[in-house]
Amino acid sequence: MGLTTYKEEQRQQQALQKELERQQEKAERRRVLEEDSDYRMIKGIKTVMDDYFLDPILGFFLPAVGDILTSLCVLPFLWVALARVKSIPLTLACIYNTMIDLVLGLIPFYVGDILDAFNKSYKKNYRLIVGFVEDDRDVIREVNGKAVKTAIMIGIFGVIIYYLAKWTYALGSYLYDFVLSLFSQ
Repeated sequence: MGLTTYKEEQRQQQALQKELERQQEKAERRRVLEEDSDYRMIKGIKTVMDDYFLDPILGFFLPAVGDILTSLCVLPFLWVALARVKSIPLTLACIYNTMIDLVLGLIPFYVGDILDAFNKSYKKNYRLIVGFVEDDRDVIREVNGKAVKTAIMIGIFGVIIYYLAKWTYALGSYLYDFVLSLFSQ
């Protein structure tokens, strides 16, 4: 008849208390993480690399080398994802986004650098980390649901990056030798 028994009311109160404790723990974890210097660093890297376009600019002026160097800037993201947030699927997602960025940047004749300007992998990684920190169920479900696919794609992109880097190096060597031959006669 819609009347709740004493035991049902007690269970509801316990569930409510448990949810309140979970929310408080989540807020405390978020506060600690947001005060963390590594977390602040990834926000700065995201801003410089994607908002100020340092990533594609370095790739443009230092073909291949710039893309590889800027990929090292993902290390703080990986550290936060793995050591602070403690999520392997999140770490894999950050690696995957970075590998896409690297593949795009290695596409020769500056086409890759133009595509790289629109990819914004640091912004994607930052969004995923913030989603985990803020307990965004959609982000967590998305990342966890794609973990196996992401791991497979990392392997595939590893092979693609190897061959693109090898091809880019060979093309660069050929062009360098060609330019030198123009002036040697």
